[in-house]
Amino acid sequence: MKILIVDDDPGLLDALTIGLQMQWGDAQVLRAADGAQGVRLFAAEAPDLTLLDVSMPRMNGWEALQEMRRLSDAPIIMLTAQAEEMARVKGLSQGADDYLTKPFSHAELFARMKAVLRRTQRGGPARSRPSFMSGDLEMNFESREVSLAGSRVKLTPKEYKLLYLLVSNSGRIVTCQTLLSKVWGDEYQQQVGYLKTYVSRLRRKLGDDTTRPRFIATERNLGYRFVRPPALAM
Repeated sequence: MKILIVDDDPGLLDALTIGLQMQWGDAQVLRAADGAQGVRLFAAEAPDLTLLDVSMPRMNGWEALQEMRRLSDAPIIMLTAQAEEMARVKGLSQGADDYLTKPFSHAELFARMKAVLRRTQRGGPARSRPSFMSGDLEMNFESREVSLAGSRVKLTPKEYKLLYLLVSNSGRIVTCQTLLSKVWGDEYQQQVGYLKTYVSRLRRKLGDDTTRPRFIATERNLGYRFVRPPALAM
């Protein structure tokens, strides 16, 4: 199971990481110290459950929750020091699955997590999953699957992240430096040749034509742009 913790308290991050790994021996715990980083990890890693703090720098928990809900309906439990009833109502109305007020015991948290997982994994009508479509290309952000004309396209994790960043900025130029930094890290910002190789591989898998691109267009000396689907054109 993959669990994402988003909280700006290093002590709480450490305590929860240890507790979760003791409770679920096979758990992979992902950590983010602010809302913006949390959204990036949520999009890239598709965790099975997210613990999301409310009061954080750069992007607070309410804003992060809204961004996460645009990507997936995977379970999210809000963690906050706000005990007011209206704060609880706000979290649940915006798409949170549960709400836990600090301070809390590990036993209470684990019980809430198990209850949320039971509810969301029950049988019944399939929950809707937001997807991106452009012609015969479709991306399922929750399952991280890409298909072309109904057939699944096998992408490496880096190729998927690259495509996701382009799709997320559909119609807008994303510079080479931004793509290199977000997919590989800041130390790769000057490795433009490296990026070109991956874009070429991605185009080949998508059956894209560089002379008449359906999906990925090159913006000379700037970067790349995912061609805005007709339905999204302004």
